[in-house]
Amino acid sequence: MVSSERFHAIRAFLQAAEAESFSMAASQLGLSKSTVGKAIARLEERLQVRLFQRTTRKLALTDAGRSFRDSCQRALDELARAEAGLASHAHAPVGRLRIALPALFGRDRVMPILLDLLQRHEMLEIEALFSSRHVDFIEDGVDLAVRIGELPDTVSLTARRLGTQRVVTSAAPSYLDRHGRPGHPRDLAGHQCIGILSDDHVLPWRFLDDGKRLMLPVRGRLRVGQMQAALAAACAGTGLAQLPHWLAAEAIAAGRLEIVLAAFEAPGLPVHIVWPSDAVLSARLRVTIDALAAGLAGPISS
Repeated sequence: MVSSERFHAIRAFLQAAEAESFSMAASQLGLSKSTVGKAIARLEERLQVRLFQRTTRKLALTDAGRSFRDSCQRALDELARAEAGLASHAHAPVGRLRIALPALFGRDRVMPILLDLLQRHEMLEIEALFSSRHVDFIEDGVDLAVRIGELPDTVSLTARRLGTQRVVTSAAPSYLDRHGRPGHPRDLAGHQCIGILSDDHVLPWRFLDDGKRLMLPVRGRLRVGQMQAALAAACAGTGLAQLPHWLAAEAIAAGRLEIVLAAFEAPGLPVHIVWPSDAVLSARLRVTIDALAAGLAGPISS
């Protein structure tokens, strides 16, 4: 390792070479002429060469001095480039970011935003994990996670609200023509409700009745582990399904599905991005959070 004394001697040498004067160099460095002269003398002794030709009128570099000056200047230029590179990295997204996403929402709604991010930042790398479970940030080596639904209180995570996922109840017009249109959530007891399985349990359906939130267990002959399967079954006339509006929007617009119980629609599910509270907010983390916040702001309904 280069000692601070050697750095100071090289600094004094370069300043004297530029100023062509020990006195001027000392003034520019805020040192005494004696200090500069002794530093350069020790440098010459260590290198076993004479760096300057000294006369009463002029201070000039020897051939060895010019060669050493050029080498020192190249080293300083390289150091400046290294510092500039680090400074630019501090402001530009560089390196790998690992993000955990809900499978369907992540594929359809988040991935287009991440792909655009990769197009805009060539030094950014993204690893996207798709899972319905909540990942362990340390064990899974994850930097960010997108989560749908209410978040538990925890001081170990920082969260930023991205938007709200609207959820609607719908069925094919052919099914509703055969079985009637429910006018109240309690009417669902007489209908075929397509259940969504999560951890071997059918998710309850959410409604808002007279300002009160309802979590209603539903029954039907079909239970599936994927929302896409529930969407396909509803479009086929199998029964009613409660789905994210953004997933069902195309089928609704095309008339393959019809929304029912709109007056009892529950408030949407919050969508957050979360990350460890003690994480360093690097440039790659910041730009990803900002891109998701901009791309998923407001009601996520189509």
